[in-house]
Amino acid sequence: MSCAHVFAPDDGHETAFTIDPAAMTFGRDALSEAGDHARANGCKRVALFTDRRLTALPPVDAVARSLRAAGVDVAVFDEVHVEPTDASFRIAAAFAKEGKFDGFVSVGGGSVIDTCKAAALYATYPDDLLAYVNKPIGEGRPVPGPLPPHVACPTTSGTGSECTGIAVFDCLALHAKTAIASRRLRPTHALVDPTVTRSLPEMVVAASGFDVLCHAIESYTARPFTARAKPSGMAARPLSQGRNPWSDLGSREALRLGGKYLVRAVTDSTDHEAREGLSWAASLAGIAFGNSGVHLPHAMSYSVAGLVRDYRCAGYPAAEALVPHGISVVVNAPSVFRATAIASPSLHLEAAALLGADTRGAGPDDAADILAGELIRVMQRAHVPLGVGALGYGAGDLDALAKGAIVQTRLVENAPIRVDLPTMRSLFERALSYA
Repeated sequence: MSCAHVFAPDDGHETAFTIDPAAMTFGRDALSEAGDHARANGCKRVALFTDRRLTALPPVDAVARSLRAAGVDVAVFDEVHVEPTDASFRIAAAFAKEGKFDGFVSVGGGSVIDTCKAAALYATYPDDLLAYVNKPIGEGRPVPGPLPPHVACPTTSGTGSECTGIAVFDCLALHAKTAIASRRLRPTHALVDPTVTRSLPEMVVAASGFDVLCHAIESYTARPFTARAKPSGMAARPLSQGRNPWSDLGSREALRLGGKYLVRAVTDSTDHEAREGLSWAASLAGIAFGNSGVHLPHAMSYSVAGLVRDYRCAGYPAAEALVPHGISVVVNAPSVFRATAIASPSLHLEAAALLGADTRGAGPDDAADILAGELIRVMQRAHVPLGVGALGYGAGDLDALAKGAIVQTRLVENAPIRVDLPTMRSLFERALSYA
């Protein structure tokens, strides 16, 4: 089946897509090359971003030693907030601006990498925090120019942040998450050592692993790039441009690997093959959705995380209520894919098959239940919450959840179906429980 047939554009619609591949080194001991990359990019003084739990652990030590061996001056910032907020972004940006750095290095999960992206942006082009934040929450201004080099070193297997131009944070005043999205935020180079995930707690692997699966399914089922209006020029083509042949490649393989390895990686910390395979899946899914965008499960996750009251998750800081990002996404996913299957039944069936579902003899009318059912089965085996209700939400929260999600226009408009506020509320209602 040819690309032209699958993505045939209508008159007045987009006819081209942009490939922004992430520069990446993947494999054991990749972190030892951090100094080489910093020096190759002309860096003499870098800010090393991490969080306090990681500061004394081997990945940070390996990166710091590599940088110093290359003759690079290093200042460590370890005040990253797990699930960043607008307040924590401001603290990081102040550090970056005062330090007068010519390069940045991040060692950690998505929270660390996203914070580093934002710090580099606001140190280079100072402005009000909401200036570059997605509309309608922020002004949505374009990033004015290039940013200093950023070498990203992920320590979890899920967010894909090392491959994307997106930085997510919680806007505390609105009790909702939002993001900054620009190709200029994409790290200069990613160093992915899959062995660093061996010591991760079970629920951290589960949360990040389900983020992988949702990145891949959402990217694979997103509105195709040919459904968008033709832009006025290259600069007007959005970062979340929609499903395209390039993103399909990464999505399919990430799903196959996720279906094979996720449960194994969660339930057996000694299964090094599974944890390393999940790391590769995370990178592939990051490359995919970094060029296509995700849609409704992620849009809904922003209010699920932002409105949390008292939920706490094993393996994460217990000092405050927190829904890990991957959990806040996957609790919405079965409800969403039941609704979106009508737009592309064959893609939903293929996604289910890649995850491990038996789709023999299935037809278009079966796609919704098969994909949702397979995803729920994987959730059960990985012992994650089975719906939004398991996080403490109830029927009385549906309006607030829907209002917090519908404003995520970058994500909502990338969905393969049209969604208004009543539809969003219905999706949350159907996501309350899958038990």
